[in-house]
Amino acid sequence: MRTRSGLWVILVAAIVLEAIACVQFFYTRSALRREAEKRARTELKRAEQEIEKHTVEMETAAKMLAMLAEQHVNNPDSIHYATRAIVRTIRNTSSVAVAYIPSYFEGKKLKATGERIGEYFEVCSSRITEDSIFTRQIGSAEHDYTQMEWYLNGIQTDSCTWCEPYLDDSGSQTWVVSCSCPVHDSDGKIVAVVCVDMSLDYLQQLSDYLHVYQDSYCSISSATGQEIVASPDTTAGRRYEIFDEDIDATGWKMTIIVPAEVIYAELKRVGLLVTIMMLIGLALLVFILLRSAKNLVNLVNLSNQQERIESELSIARNIQMAMLPTRFPPFPDFPNLSAFGEVIPAKEVGGDLIDFYIRDRKLFFCIGDVSGKGVPAALVMAVTRSLFRSFTSYIDSPAKIVWEMNERLSSESNEQNMFVTMLVGALDLTTGELRYCNAGHDAPILLPVENMLTDQTPCTLLPCEANLPLGVMQGFTFSEQSAKLEEGETLFLYTDGLTEAENSAHEQFGMQRIQEQLATGSEVSATPRERILSMQQAVANFVRDADQSDDLTMFAVQLLERTAEQGTKNKEQGAKSKEQTTMNKAQEPKSKGSGEHFSLVMRNDIQQIPTLAEWVDMIGLPDELNMPINLALEEAVSNVMLYAYPDTNSGRVLVEAEKTTDRVTFIISDSGVAFDPTKQKEADITLSVEERAIGGLGIHLVRQLMDEVHYERKQEKNILTLVKMLNS
Repeated sequence: MRTRSGLWVILVAAIVLEAIACVQFFYTRSALRREAEKRARTELKRAEQEIEKHTVEMETAAKMLAMLAEQHVNNPDSIHYATRAIVRTIRNTSSVAVAYIPSYFEGKKLKATGERIGEYFEVCSSRITEDSIFTRQIGSAEHDYTQMEWYLNGIQTDSCTWCEPYLDDSGSQTWVVSCSCPVHDSDGKIVAVVCVDMSLDYLQQLSDYLHVYQDSYCSISSATGQEIVASPDTTAGRRYEIFDEDIDATGWKMTIIVPAEVIYAELKRVGLLVTIMMLIGLALLVFILLRSAKNLVNLVNLSNQQERIESELSIARNIQMAMLPTRFPPFPDFPNLSAFGEVIPAKEVGGDLIDFYIRDRKLFFCIGDVSGKGVPAALVMAVTRSLFRSFTSYIDSPAKIVWEMNERLSSESNEQNMFVTMLVGALDLTTGELRYCNAGHDAPILLPVENMLTDQTPCTLLPCEANLPLGVMQGFTFSEQSAKLEEGETLFLYTDGLTEAENSAHEQFGMQRIQEQLATGSEVSATPRERILSMQQAVANFVRDADQSDDLTMFAVQLLERTAEQGTKNKEQGAKSKEQTTMNKAQEPKSKGSGEHFSLVMRNDIQQIPTLAEWVDMIGLPDELNMPINLALEEAVSNVMLYAYPDTNSGRVLVEAEKTTDRVTFIISDSGVAFDPTKQKEADITLSVEERAIGGLGIHLVRQLMDEVHYERKQEKNILTLVKMLNS
């Protein structure tokens, strides 16, 4: 469709360019012809005036000679002198003659020659050279002038007229055109005709000057169409432009003939140049359209890739959010404890984390901030949370927990030199004793009970010793601190996304605004949820339309009362509830070979991912492996749901586990479309989201957490096998 549209654009452009070229061509052609006609008319007018000047001069000479002949009508000798005088006076005259009617002077004797006049009498004076004139009587039976056109015109018209061109073989011996005028006697009777000849050589010379253009020429024709100055033969197939002008004095027509190619030679060159430019323009248009089409295809591909990235990041966000605590109140079996947390990533996924759970009537909690943002920070965040769950499952000391996490994060595998600021705490729910270790994180805020929160006793920062963030230096010794959390007191934790939240003027929210918001009178009796939501609204009112520059995370915990008996009762109820959940969510373990076999069937629904955690707990793995294995399974199963069933929500995913003394093997199978996740290119987590290639993050995390990963397509099923060694 885009190709057809491009062809239509080229066709329309070609038609428009051709139309413009045609209009320009015909307009220029008309202008050139008008210019040529103007030049020809100018030259013709000049030539007409030149010819009329000479014809009028000769007509005047003929009339003067006729008048002299009338005065001496009976004296033939006077005619000799009169004709010589006219020839000598009129420079362009070739010859002058006076021819009398037959027998008019018959029998008379000429004094000049002594010759006796016969029937025919014509006295002629001819120019031999510039200064030589020859006069004689040429009338005879052999030269019967009475049959000449000029003579007949004078007799018949009784006026001064011009005859057609003829060869004067008796007078000037050349081709001439003659002006004749009648001579009358005293009775008004015509007795003779005066003839004044003009040589055609003179007219030919005059026409030679009329070269308006190269290869143009001029012709002169009489009133009857006979050529006086002949034009050369035209070439067959060659086009000509003709311009003519009438000579009023003689009735002649003078014509200038110019080859059309001479007039329009410049137009032809310009037309060729315009054609070349038009072809170049069309070629350029084709090039632009091809480039535009290519860019459009790239844009469409980029848009598709962007949609895939957004879809993948949306799934990653859902997975990441599913890893964070989402159920509040979190521990219904411990009503003396109130807690709430909120994580708001600056991008689709973020590097902030909070986590907490209860073991042995102690609340283990953490809040952290990974350096950087986006996918790399999210991966480090997932690993950090996994390490927290793993080490807190069997270690009670926050400092020891932080030390173990630092050893893992600062090992040689941390080639990107990413670090994590974190605060890990353990709150004894029976005594209120709080032990904590701060690894370069912001100090928490301790809020007194309601009746002590005044302007004089504001909320205070919990004292924190300076320790390095996690992942900076392996072997660093972290210090542990302690405090006492009284009943009703609230511990408020946050990341630097709160203190460094900026408005459009680049002002930061700051610690002072945080403390003022926490100490506001209307908020003193607020629950942890209300405090965090109120703080979130205060930040939103402060930044307004400014973009969120960093992940924003807050966590608040409040100890309402301390009851040892309640803690013991809750532990028993929790164990019973866990046992009941285990029986509901998974099958009873079955012996299969030398190990135990477990299975779980899930719908193709990402909302079912949280059930994996309870199923993994039922398998009875070491505490330090529960979290890494659960995270790997979540990534693998999410990958199956994304790619095995891309166009439908229907489908099932079977997760099986085979546990032996030295290893646990997980087999994930589905009947969806064939997809091998192990062939995905290794993800480069050092790149930003915009630079990173699509895909590969999930399998990258699975490879990091598991010891073996295998895939096979068998009986129209995808089978992904994950192995974790229990003694490694």
